[in-house]
Amino acid sequence: MHIVSALFVENFEMRQAPGPSTRIDITGAMFSMAAPSRAPLTITPHLVALIYCPPADSGQGVFEVVFRRTGDPLGTDVPAVDDEHVARNVSPFTVEPGKFTYRLVRGELEFPDYGPVFAHCRIDRGPWLVVPFTLLPPA
Repeated sequence: MHIVSALFVENFEMRQAPGPSTRIDITGAMFSMAAPSRAPLTITPHLVALIYCPPADSGQGVFEVVFRRTGDPLGTDVPAVDDEHVARNVSPFTVEPGKFTYRLVRGELEFPDYGPVFAHCRIDRGPWLVVPFTLLPPA
């Protein structure tokens, strides 16, 4: 299995389309946001990951997201054990082989000051996909 896409979003809805086929309506995709108040503060952005399961795979997996203060925006690093870990979410999932599924993670992220957090995402013990999110000063 592999992650097709991962984004921070304001809203995510699924709907049926002729076929049968499914449509995903994603609104407010973002990589940054203005803080709603002065730091320090905690925010809870939604991270949605779209996952594809090839027909020959079992359809069983574990989705892991580790939010860290550092990260390689190209997704080539592996989070270091001593790196500051902000939050973590691990969730098993099942998907029919040959189909797609999604994982929705709502991180509770503490920001002592403005700046980036990186969501390191992977399936099982596979490669990391890194998604940046930056908290900006209030507008």
